[in-house]
Amino acid sequence: MRILPVLLIVAGLVPAQSWTTWRGPDGLAVARDANPPTEWSEKKNVRWKTELPGKGSSSPVVWKDRIYVTCALETERVGEPTGKSSRRSRRGRGFGHFGSSSLPTHYFEFLVIAVDRGTGKIVWRVKVADEIPHEGKGHKDSSYAAPSPITDGERVYAHFGSRGLYCLDLNGKILWSKKLGRMSTIFKFGEGSTPVLHGETLVVNWDHEGDSFVVALDRKTGKETWRAPRRQGTTWASPAIAKLKDRVQVVIPGPKKSIGYDLETGKEVWTCRGMTRSCVPTPVIANGTCYIMSGFMGAVLQAIDIDSAKGDIRDSSSLRWVHRRGTSYVPSPLVYDGFLYFFRVNSGTLSCIDAKSGKVHYEGKRTGLRTVYASPVGAGGRVYLTAQEGKFKVIKLGKTYSEIATNSLDDIFDASPAIVGDALYLRGRKNLYCLAAGE
Repeated sequence: MRILPVLLIVAGLVPAQSWTTWRGPDGLAVARDANPPTEWSEKKNVRWKTELPGKGSSSPVVWKDRIYVTCALETERVGEPTGKSSRRSRRGRGFGHFGSSSLPTHYFEFLVIAVDRGTGKIVWRVKVADEIPHEGKGHKDSSYAAPSPITDGERVYAHFGSRGLYCLDLNGKILWSKKLGRMSTIFKFGEGSTPVLHGETLVVNWDHEGDSFVVALDRKTGKETWRAPRRQGTTWASPAIAKLKDRVQVVIPGPKKSIGYDLETGKEVWTCRGMTRSCVPTPVIANGTCYIMSGFMGAVLQAIDIDSAKGDIRDSSSLRWVHRRGTSYVPSPLVYDGFLYFFRVNSGTLSCIDAKSGKVHYEGKRTGLRTVYASPVGAGGRVYLTAQEGKFKVIKLGKTYSEIATNSLDDIFDASPAIVGDALYLRGRKNLYCLAAGE
């Protein structure tokens, strides 16, 4: 799934024509200087459509004239299972909406792919790993290529979880790789957290049913700089970066407590209890406020004053407000010019609240979309909503719900969109689309 839940990089290196992580270069998923189309179909405003050699729910990232995506390609080669069944994963099937939890026997090729932004042609594809996954896809919508790639304009970082973390140059040469272990996810739901990159540091969240931790790596060498234990169980949320006046924090949600870590040392700066059982949405940090959300077996959205947060803040003034209705299970929220948008669980039911005060503008609005895993994005005073069934809504930014367009494509969409210039990039299970007006 996509699931999940990423910020950048070396200050001053991000050109306007880039979308360097799955939530954009500043983690807000807003392309302020972009003007993507509002209408499209298979026959309208499609600049190009490229079939991808493998499946994945990871989102595309863009640097100048290249787009980077990751895929997991199931091959015909068969071998012995590399994992083992667990009683806990079998119990998970009782929820009724999962896929098979049987152990895989086919080899998968784990691919990093570069696509020409102008033509859609595949420039290069690199197989970074070739192995049989140790866990089955316990959830019908999970993917072995769920974490999204990151680029800093010099390198591409591709995380395949238990299959390894890989750093490639822009020509596809592997510069370094690192395996952090083998995850055991609850109910075999799969792995999904995308690392976050800031300055020289790459941070990976490794929450699962075994020994969990967050680890910081040197982006150039892969050398570990610090590691901190975590006792959260399986989560899928990606870390987020908070830039303070004199320090930088990395924020990671958790069902037991959300934590702000000092990026340089890994020490805990603050903690806050109150999330629901499963944490998937990535935090959003805007105007000094950190928004943390979860929506499985409950609903909670917390707004935290990141500058004043120290120690346990659950009962302090650093916790500015809490919203407890209709929050997202998988999609991350969107904060755009003071408006905060989020879906209810994984449905197309949308809410919009004031990001500063938490006041509700509207909630429980049925958009006509069904299942939603992709997170909303913003550009040109518009909000773009993506449904799994290949249906899309474009709405006006504002206090009232106002539709601009309804669109559709012939694919299934789990990944969040990328926006650069006049183009909207959509990754389906089969194809990568570039949508632009006048095509």
